[in-house]
Amino acid sequence: MKSKVLLALVAITLAGTAAAQVKPEDAIKWRQSGYGFMAWNMARIKMNVEGTYNKEEVIKAANAIQAIANSGMGALYQPGTDKGTGWEKTRVKAEFFTNRDAVNKVALAFIKEANEMAGWPR
Repeated sequence: MKSKVLLALVAITLAGTAAAQVKPEDAIKWRQSGYGFMAWNMARIKMNVEGTYNKEEVIKAANAIQAIANSGMGALYQPGTDKGTGWEKTRVKAEFFTNRDAVNKVALAFIKEANEMAGWPR
């Protein structure tokens, strides 16, 4: 458990270094794309839970969400990306950039839950 949290923190730090040279509009596009991809996969899980359950589809969707959660998307919240346009105007709140401790806490909780979801009994 502790090793997973440590690994997530290292991934977030390394991704932050790599993303430092990204244009703000690209960071916003990639961020929006990541959330859109996760939303589609969450909808796939919901459809299976509320409809005809297909275990393999749920596993595929959970693995996709896990991959995005562990991808270091936090690095895409660099200075200058609180305003601007990616695929559309960003809707991120300015407070997201001023309260990094709270954001990191939420991000780590999301990573933990995504990892647990992808590890569902198969």
